[in-house]
Amino acid sequence: MRDSRGLRDSGGFRMPTAVRALLGALPGLAAVAALFLCANGVERAADADAGAAPAAADRYAAPRPDIVPRSVWLGDAARAQPAPRYDDKVVAVFVHHTDTPNGYDCADVPAILRGVYQGQTGARDWDDIGYNFVVDRCGTVYEGRAGGIDRPVTGAHTQGFNHRTTGIAALGTYTAGVPVPDELTDAIAAVAAWKLGETGTDPHAQVALVSSNGLSRFAAGATARLPAVAGHDDGYATSCPGAALSARLGDIRDTAARLQGRV
Repeated sequence: MRDSRGLRDSGGFRMPTAVRALLGALPGLAAVAALFLCANGVERAADADAGAAPAAADRYAAPRPDIVPRSVWLGDAARAQPAPRYDDKVVAVFVHHTDTPNGYDCADVPAILRGVYQGQTGARDWDDIGYNFVVDRCGTVYEGRAGGIDRPVTGAHTQGFNHRTTGIAALGTYTAGVPVPDELTDAIAAVAAWKLGETGTDPHAQVALVSSNGLSRFAAGATARLPAVAGHDDGYATSCPGAALSARLGDIRDTAARLQGRV
């Protein structure tokens, strides 16, 4: 295509008006040479952009697992509560167990979750269920705390380290000697891979988290280096998530890393 001064744009490249005016003021050969250099520079810049390495968050993104919304299991039992709080990102997950009976039928999980919710918002007077997600022994993932599945909702699942983290609770009690179903650990790993993948965080990594209060294992304001996939007891003096589930954290990290395409 020729512009008003008879100069052809190269390869579909549309020259800015100011540049075309400058080229039109040059003698013929000088204008051709300048046009070549300008177009060649743009093509090289485009090639460089096309060949740039993807950001870690894109490279290691994992698919979001199927998640049952809280409206399905909570229904009319929801209490009035303050607006959700949010962080800027999620760089770690804490694994918990709910310390409730194990011999449940998975079809009964919505009713069991309502009981957990009522215990935390009633007797404990919390504003909502503390965990961001709950996973049952059949591998089903449930939305916990309100605020949006896809958003970095600030949980209430561990003293000192609710910011920039997600709390994932295994429904049941997983103390020493209790079998831990693969379906449960695989589902925890899927949530961890997805949430950590949004920030490009390696499930095998150590991350820096700032303790918000001295009830954790670290003084308020102290920066702690903790596993990106941590047990509740990594940040707080507790037996949660139970010795049996703690022993499976390595498997959970490995599976999460595979889901992110790291191995």
